[in-house]
Amino acid sequence: MQIVAAVQTIRERLKSEPSVAFVPTMGNLHQGHLALVRQAREHGRCVVVSLFVNPLQFGPNEDFSSYPRTFDQDCAKLEGLADIVFAPAVEDLYPELQQIYVEPSPLADELCGAFRPGHFRGVATVVLKLFNIVQPQAAVFGKKDYQQLHVIRAMVRQLNLPVEIVAGETLRAEDNLALSSRNAYLSAKDRTDAVRLYRNLALIRESIVAGNRDFLALECAAIADLKAHGWRVDYVSVRAAKSLEPAKAGDMSLVVLAAAWLGKTRLIDNLEICLNADKDL
Repeated sequence: MQIVAAVQTIRERLKSEPSVAFVPTMGNLHQGHLALVRQAREHGRCVVVSLFVNPLQFGPNEDFSSYPRTFDQDCAKLEGLADIVFAPAVEDLYPELQQIYVEPSPLADELCGAFRPGHFRGVATVVLKLFNIVQPQAAVFGKKDYQQLHVIRAMVRQLNLPVEIVAGETLRAEDNLALSSRNAYLSAKDRTDAVRLYRNLALIRESIVAGNRDFLALECAAIADLKAHGWRVDYVSVRAAKSLEPAKAGDMSLVVLAAAWLGKTRLIDNLEICLNADKDL
C-alpha cells in the first residue's frame, strides 16, 4: 500500500491504472468505512482511499479542530484493503483562498443543511476537487449520510462527471446504532441511550409499512419521544427516497431521516422504506 500526499504525485501514480475505485473519507476509520473500501474493490483494479478532514464543510462553531485524526491507525486498518492512501494537507487541496464553489440544489439547505449552513457546498466542492485529482471510474459513499449521497449523485449527473456513484449500506453495532466516527464523543451513559434514534426510525418504518400515511404525526411522535428523554432534535422527516422531497401518500420508495443531539454529540441516521419491489434507490 502506497501513501501519497502531493496532488501531482498521485496524478502521476494513477496515469497507468486502467480502472480506479475511490472512497473519500475524513479518516478516524471504523468498520463502516472498511466495508466501503471492500465494496470499492468490486468496482476497480486500483482502490484509492482519501484521508482528509475538509475545513470547508465545518461551520465556525463545529468540531473541525477537535475532529479525531488517527492517521497511523487508519493506515494500519487499510493495509491489505487499499492500494493507495491519499492524505493531502489542507494547503495541498486549498493552495489559495477558495472562492469558487459547487453550489448544490436548494434541497441541500433542508434537513442537515438547515442546521449546518454551507455544509453541503463544502462537501460538494471538496468531492469535485478529489474527483478531478483521482479521476476514478467509481466512487463509494455510505448511505448513512443519505443527504450527502443525494447531493453527490446530483452533482455527478448535472456536471456530467464520468464517475459511477456506488452506495454502501449502513453498518450498525449489535444494538443497531449506526457506526460513526462521532460515536466516540458519546459518554458511557449516552451510548446506552443512543440506539433510541434508530428505534424511533424503525417504529416509523413499521407504521408506514402497516399502512399509516400520516407522516407528520409519525415525525412528531418520534420527536416527542426523543425530547422526553433529553435529546435535542434537529429533525425527523419522511421523504421520497430518490428526490428527498417531502413524502406524499402515494410514494412507494421512502426514507425516514433524523438528526438529533445526545449530550454534546450530534447523531444522524436513516432507514429506507420500500413499499413495492422497486429497491433501486
